[in-house]
Amino acid sequence: MAKARVTGTAPAPAPTEAAYLPGVAFDEMYAEGGMVREHYNPIHARLATLSPEALAERQKTLERSFLLQGITFTVYGAEATTERIIPTDLIPRIIPGAEWNRIEKGLIQRLKALNMFLADIYGEQQILMDGVVPRDLVLGAASYRREMQHVFVPHKAYANVCGSDLIRGQDGEFAVLEDNLRVPSGVSYMLANRDAAKRTFPGTFRIANVRPVERYPDLLLATLKSMAAEWRPNPQVAVLTPGVYNSAYYEHAYLARLMGVPLVEGRDLVVHENQVYMRTTTGLRRIDVIYRRVDDDFIDPLTFRRDSGLGVAGLFNAYRAGNVVICNAPGTGVADDKAVYAYVPDIIRYYLDEDAILPNIETFLCREPAQLSHVLANLDKLVVKAVGASGGYGMLVGPHASQKERDEFATVLRADPGNYIAQPTIQLSTAPCLIDGANIEPRHVDLRPFILSGEKTVVTPGALTRVALRRGSLVVNSSQGGGSKDTWVLSEPRSAKS
Repeated sequence: MAKARVTGTAPAPAPTEAAYLPGVAFDEMYAEGGMVREHYNPIHARLATLSPEALAERQKTLERSFLLQGITFTVYGAEATTERIIPTDLIPRIIPGAEWNRIEKGLIQRLKALNMFLADIYGEQQILMDGVVPRDLVLGAASYRREMQHVFVPHKAYANVCGSDLIRGQDGEFAVLEDNLRVPSGVSYMLANRDAAKRTFPGTFRIANVRPVERYPDLLLATLKSMAAEWRPNPQVAVLTPGVYNSAYYEHAYLARLMGVPLVEGRDLVVHENQVYMRTTTGLRRIDVIYRRVDDDFIDPLTFRRDSGLGVAGLFNAYRAGNVVICNAPGTGVADDKAVYAYVPDIIRYYLDEDAILPNIETFLCREPAQLSHVLANLDKLVVKAVGASGGYGMLVGPHASQKERDEFATVLRADPGNYIAQPTIQLSTAPCLIDGANIEPRHVDLRPFILSGEKTVVTPGALTRVALRRGSLVVNSSQGGGSKDTWVLSEPRSAKS
């Protein structure tokens, strides 16, 4: 992998950088010895010209902008309020073009193999018969949908939108922490962060040769339309949302507006003779593609949860009949199950006869007695996760937990070992963040790029960088005190292009 170059001298720190102590983790801006990595030079130089007061004022302006635009998320169970502005740091994270090229190739490879895996397990199940992935692990997963057996999926693209989470370890190399194939969120924050960064550092942005992300809504719409293009020349797309109380409702409305398609709730749709229609003031309008932001369980009360008021009665029958396309396809969640994750390198090798470009994190399957024993003996060193959970819930960060918490979690593990996996505690890389409007300090980050798959597969040249804003924390989820920042993917210099 191409390594980020470092300048030969240590430039003077910005006025707010006195507290910047990179620590043991790989730091995105500083190399060993305090040298600034070459691709960070422009932003570092700009920060050195701004006083703490100027940076604090820019941060306040950014937050006011997010408030006026309604860029929020919901925290369920919060006592004071459920609606919050997502914490956003104004200092961008920067990735060189050569490094991004490897990430892009690895993500395309990974999603291609996972879509082939989904087509197989809902078809002939050859990979299960060959014993590459345990049959009971797949067929017994809560996210496996038997109703999807032998359902036709255009282009065999089950996961049309994927948001894989990447981390950079202490060795400086990227690895995949998990895949998100069900209803991945966060792309609206990626777009909003870009708009904010361009206004916060306009001159630096212009000279940095940053690749654009603004075309994402157009690419998403083209991907969705390609799923029905063979039988409908100009398919009508709609975004299906659970409603205003969903944590990602802002994103649903934002993407629908940018794509120029209707945002609908289940009550806005009706199925007649296995075709889906949207109720309008002028009558019924046929819907061909549904970009659903509703979980599998709730999309159709006739097929899945009977008590769902969020879905559309008869929707799955219309889908099975080939009269509407649901993106992402129901049942994709089995491919991002945290236990199945452990087998993804084998899945890539099985279908593509290639080694994974982006490696996995070492993973212990608690369903295996020997591995469970190892996990129980090392809870103080491991992160333990429920296989079907997300958002930072249902997990134990061993090094940061008390002995009582570890003992209680051990009891849960012994009672249901198949529901958990464990991984070493990885020191996520750190990036500079403006903390309390006063100091620039390192905070741990991960990276969520977005991959679109339909007739073709594309990776947006940018990502949502999630930040663990609490000092020392490794949890980046917004629901757990995390935030986000813009990600600048740089174009390669012309001389470096082949």
